[in-house]
Amino acid sequence: MKRGLRIATYNLAGLGGRGGGSEAERVRAFRAMLARLDADVLCLQEVDAQNIGTRHHPLRRLNVLEPLLADSPYADFHRSHSQHRDRDGALDIHNLVILSRWPMLQARQIWHELVPPPRHVPLHVAGHAGNTAVEAQPRRWDRPLLYAQIDLCVAGHGPGDSLHVFNAHLRAPLAAHLEGQKLSTGVWRSTAAWAEGFYLAALQRNGQALEMRLAVDRLLSTEPDARVIVCGDLNADLNEMPVRLLCASETDTGNPALAGRALHAVDRALVSTSSEGCDVASRADERHYMLDHVLASKSLAAACTRVWMPVGEPAWPSDHPPLLAVFEI
Repeated sequence: MKRGLRIATYNLAGLGGRGGGSEAERVRAFRAMLARLDADVLCLQEVDAQNIGTRHHPLRRLNVLEPLLADSPYADFHRSHSQHRDRDGALDIHNLVILSRWPMLQARQIWHELVPPPRHVPLHVAGHAGNTAVEAQPRRWDRPLLYAQIDLCVAGHGPGDSLHVFNAHLRAPLAAHLEGQKLSTGVWRSTAAWAEGFYLAALQRNGQALEMRLAVDRLLSTEPDARVIVCGDLNADLNEMPVRLLCASETDTGNPALAGRALHAVDRALVSTSSEGCDVASRADERHYMLDHVLASKSLAAACTRVWMPVGEPAWPSDHPPLLAVFEI
């Protein structure tokens, strides 16, 4: 694979009409960036779905992707996306998508499969602040994780060689909804209620990260040398809890025997500051605050030769720049 294995993650916030400008302008801008990425495996987040059913029997499809991918190499890629828990079709908003140049041996979503919804007793209920008689409520993740096993044999590798990809969009660090605790949109009744909402958001975000960490551990238990990629909008910088939880570095576990289970943030080392894509070395503390990451298992991280992000360019129509990692395997 002379050109290397190119894996990219891109949050498409704005594709469904939330980014300003006309739909044609947004699609044109996204298509141009996708062409620059020239990815073999592309993980997308925040892909909104369109209802092709009725109001009472909705059926949502990702029709918004068709003009984005049409007449491009991605149009023929193998595809998997997140699904609604309670009915056929995609989620209303914020779907996850994995596109692959090569066939997927399996693809599925993980949603409270390994971690049950944590239960929380609301401390602030309208008219009943601090009422311990209020029942505990489950706090479910807003969206699933998306997993795919990609067959690398077609790419010229040996029989049984594959790539395991986890695509994630973790909960944003914004206070979760509490019934009756806002005066208006974005305006809380009290700092205490806001703090509880913020805590619940962190609980859900870290819970998603925990479930993905457990999924990676389960995979590595059966295939210790597996090539694993975890990427997406993790809504956390490198030193924040969700990323540390996912990486499970030897520094945190304190056990060298667990080093083979650690994930490594390949975007820690290299980042591009040129619109032409010329990579330069950069220390993590010199970069902008980053929410999107590519984490790789040990052997795969060692094969990473390039990480690219269009720093310094307008992010429009998304508020997230894409991130590309290249691996020589």
